[in-house]
Amino acid sequence: MSSHRAIENLIARYAELVDDGDFAGLGGLLQDATFAGSGEPVRGRDAIEKMFRDTLIVYTDGTPRTQHVTTNIAIEVDEEAGTAVARSYVTVLQALPDLPLQPIAGGRYHDRFERRDGQWRFVERRVRINLVGDVSRHLRQA
Repeated sequence: MSSHRAIENLIARYAELVDDGDFAGLGGLLQDATFAGSGEPVRGRDAIEKMFRDTLIVYTDGTPRTQHVTTNIAIEVDEEAGTAVARSYVTVLQALPDLPLQPIAGGRYHDRFERRDGQWRFVERRVRINLVGDVSRHLRQA
């Protein structure tokens, strides 16, 4: 698999794990990374898992009832150094029985990756949300 494809798969896996409500999986995916969103940056499996559990509302189906759509992915790989950076857009959609499907947030991801033992992994994810809709049913402290 090419480095670009492996990195795209990591970016897609992040969206799947969030939308599935799999916060332990997110902790594993980002275990070697620093995650910086709207709060203080967090690092490591346990801290990242806790941050997601403390921040996102999860419904009876075990999910936050969201779809994270990641687009405009631009990846720059330094094969020799085993490093890469990526930029992408994110649009978060949400629907509930009493909330019609709607975009609730939009922004950008700025990611750094390293290849260790032949595997690409996140080392940093910075999230900048600059368009905010009704997040009252997505974030615990909206």
